[in-house]
Amino acid sequence: MSIIYGPVPSWRLGRSLGIDMVSTRLKTCSFDCVYCQLGSTLNRQADRKEFVSLKSLEHELDSLPPIEADYVTFSGVGEPTLAKNLGEAIELARRTLHIPIAVLTNSSLMHEPGVREDLACADVVVAKLDAPDDNLLQLVNRPVFRLTIDQVTEGIKSFRSIFAGKLAIQIMFINTNHRKAPELAELVRGFSADEAQVNTPLRPCPVKPLNPNDLDKIKRHFAELKNVFTVYEASKPAVTPMDPQQTERRRPEA
Repeated sequence: MSIIYGPVPSWRLGRSLGIDMVSTRLKTCSFDCVYCQLGSTLNRQADRKEFVSLKSLEHELDSLPPIEADYVTFSGVGEPTLAKNLGEAIELARRTLHIPIAVLTNSSLMHEPGVREDLACADVVVAKLDAPDDNLLQLVNRPVFRLTIDQVTEGIKSFRSIFAGKLAIQIMFINTNHRKAPELAELVRGFSADEAQVNTPLRPCPVKPLNPNDLDKIKRHFAELKNVFTVYEASKPAVTPMDPQQTERRRPEA
């Protein structure tokens, strides 16, 4: 299979069956994050288009063997909201598999109404926010198009106003942004998010992770939120991917 991969062990979603509606050979993204496990963004993309047809997805869904998963998660080798048919793909996966749907997004396109409408089809949306200002947005996330932090934050707020599902905000903390934890926590509180995920890069990448003590100190800034988790606190379920090669190219391990 070239579109569906996993399941993979997710620290917040359990057994996660991945669907990659971008599925390009090399990473296609609207960001070029310094910590990305997939390396540099070679296909720099900010305009939505159809990468994978619904017919191709339907064929793979119908060909799936019996599989245990807690979530179907739209993610992969790029930013899933770049797929113009994301909303339709979510509905197709739900009808076929009857498993809750999650989407992992870098939040870069959430200022677009069409993206918000597509994301609202999911049960859970995990939205990235690594920077409280334009300077850090450029240093950490390195958008491949003109983008401001105000566009990102207003997009998340607008999405929250139409989304009845679970909204989680995930922040990747590294040396470059860890001192901005108070400002980031204030922004997350303003989103009325259901969960904050305090992360640091533990899979292979060019950036060193913060240690558990540092992440625990950062977590305290988010204490007013009801549900706050750090990656070091989480346990991952044991899973066996259907196709290790297809999974590895999307989720490299040490």
